Amino acid sequence: MRNVAFQQRGQGATIEFCTVLPPIREDSARSSERSLSPLERNIAMSKVVAIMSMSLDGYVADLNDGVAEVFDWYFTSGDVEIHTGGSDPMTFKVSGPSAEHLRGLISGLGAMLTGRRTFDVAQGWGGNHAWGPAFVLTHHIPAGWPRPNSTVHFVTDGIENAVNQSKAAAAGKSVGVHGADTIQQLLNAGLLDEIHVDIAAVLLGSGVRLFDHLAGTPAVLGNPTVIPGVGVTHLRYPVRKA
Repeated sequence: MRNVAFQQRGQGATIEFCTVLPPIREDSARSSERSLSPLERNIAMSKVVAIMSMSLDGYVADLNDGVAEVFDWYFTSGDVEIHTGGSDPMTFKVSGPSAEHLRGLISGLGAMLTGRRTFDVAQGWGGNHAWGPAFVLTHHIPAGWPRPNSTVHFVTDGIENAVNQSKAAAAGKSVGVHGADTIQQLLNAGLLDEIHVDIAAVLLGSGVRLFDHLAGTPAVLGNPTVIPGVGVTHLRYPVRKA
């Protein structure tokens, strides 16, 4: 404890006050002065965002992993062209609202996180995902990978490490997530920040559901942002953490 004296002068007299202040904790002072490293800052700033196209009845693919029906709006819903990068570039043709939605989404991404099933269906995106370096959560690294000049990486030691690696690569931007199983794991682990779902105007009736195998339900989400397109409605929900 420290005694600190204060003096006040008035009408020819000096009045002295004494108060007792608590000691300064050196560990607290050092902690407050410590700044985050650039890597720690990037990881703290980065959000993990699920990005999926889905049928109105909740399927992201058919029974054969086909996605033509839920991805059709990317190529047939308008005249605004959006050119992707990567090793296997594509040209989307969408409506004005969908184009604005996609530009904002893509510009905010710094890395991608997917599961092995998505990687296999996409044939590894030709070695370079259009939206940034891709981290594939898998038990075993596939034969022939990793490849020279590829930005596809494999994580074999769990979902949390996959998130940390992809956040570090995102450099402060968001990490986009593809794949129903990976999104379910992230939700169950409390590691997902937002859900972006593009609801295609189609009913599949069967296939791969996006929101199967969830723990801790019901899970109440935040208020959505809704962008109506042509043949698709774009929904964005913040995930409320427990």
